[in-house]
Amino acid sequence: MNKVFASAKDALADLVADGQTYAVGGFGLCGIPEALIAALRDSGVKNLTAISNNAGVDGFGLGQLLNTRQIRKMISSYVGENKEFERQYLAGELELEFTPQGTLAEKLRAGGCGIPAFFTKTGYGTLVAEGKETREFDGEMYVMERSLVADVALVKAWKADKAGNLVYRKTARNFNPMCAMAGRVTVAEVEEIVEIGELDPDQVHTPGIYVHRIVHNPTPEKRIEQRTIRTA
Repeated sequence: MNKVFASAKDALADLVADGQTYAVGGFGLCGIPEALIAALRDSGVKNLTAISNNAGVDGFGLGQLLNTRQIRKMISSYVGENKEFERQYLAGELELEFTPQGTLAEKLRAGGCGIPAFFTKTGYGTLVAEGKETREFDGEMYVMERSLVADVALVKAWKADKAGNLVYRKTARNFNPMCAMAGRVTVAEVEEIVEIGELDPDQVHTPGIYVHRIVHNPTPEKRIEQRTIRTA
């Protein structure tokens, strides 16, 4: 099976549909699959649910899909730095499921492992726990959280072999491995593609069994979210 596609557009062409759920890797603008997000925007699909740590920024990352009103619901842990997100949410035009960051990571990991739910102390006694089952274990109260599975996962890696084994680079790993596990179909955008056997198996972060399609993007923009410089 050839997992390498000529472009992000080609990789998504027969996958995208209105109303789907997408798990999108990245933390802020670090490690986001920017070419795949742009291709999803250009596909014109709508009423999407996006699972992502954050919602990008105005005009970049998932912020592009907010500008085009393609996202109906966000499942996130941080939604700052995006004025269009704020506007849509306050106007009642966008649904938001706020999830603590560690819980969001575990919901994706659990979904990828076939675990339907788990208990965590995080959020007990707060708005996060409203409407959810709670239970006592060893004298402590816990909240039951349902895991997450996405129709499609879009992830970013540094390097892949042609079998889809992925290696992430430093902090750009972030949510990408969990998103890759949680997608029924996972598309990886990578900067380098090597032949099968060239990657050290001990250095593989996401096994190729989780990855269905690969897109080569050797020159991503890697935009800096907030650039701070020191005055002389």
